[in-house]
Amino acid sequence: MSTTPLSAVAEPTSRRDFFKRAGLGIGAVAVVSNLAACDSDPVDGDAIVLDFSSDVGVLNYAYALEQLEAGFYATVVGDAAFGTTFNADEQAIMRDLAAHEAIHSDFFRLAISDVATAIPALTPDFSSIDFTSRTNVLAVAQTFEDLGVSAYNGAGKYIQDNGYLTLAGKIVSVEARHASVIAGLIQDNSIAASGQINAQGLDLAREPGAVLQLASTYITDTIRVTNVPS
Repeated sequence: MSTTPLSAVAEPTSRRDFFKRAGLGIGAVAVVSNLAACDSDPVDGDAIVLDFSSDVGVLNYAYALEQLEAGFYATVVGDAAFGTTFNADEQAIMRDLAAHEAIHSDFFRLAISDVATAIPALTPDFSSIDFTSRTNVLAVAQTFEDLGVSAYNGAGKYIQDNGYLTLAGKIVSVEARHASVIAGLIQDNSIAASGQINAQGLDLAREPGAVLQLASTYITDTIRVTNVPS
């Protein structure tokens, strides 16, 4: 399957115009401007390095996951069998999810690139996914959405800037809506996959290393996390 770098969306005409069209508003522009500059290179040899000693590393982590989701949904809606694999209502949902993830990915790329070096476009490995199978596509979608929610929940405590923490909260709430709608497509009236919500009624939270290990099945690049605060 695809080994093309994940770049599902065209470059916006300007940073301010992008935030406006994405519905993030002028506040997001201000938060981006306040992000502390960081000169560290996120690439070391053949590995992509996510340095959690600053918000840049955490944002690049989120950007990596959003690239993966955006690339997956772009492949789903672009597959030749899309029109027969899903009915009209399901196609509309998948297109919405594809658009949301593309916006999330572009948001992080622009936010990071404004002051630092964003990680490069990742190279996906979707060879294990049968894009002609509704069951398989929905199962992988559930995996990606639940993984994304748990990743934001686990990494939120590492974000130092309150403005970015607020934006991360806004994004993870959308990811949770995605996870819920996918669960409902898999099983009628379901709001979450089995085991995703604990006995206290809380979503799972995963540390970056655990998230990247699970995501590695679908990414050919080597990604390392460093300086995660203890």
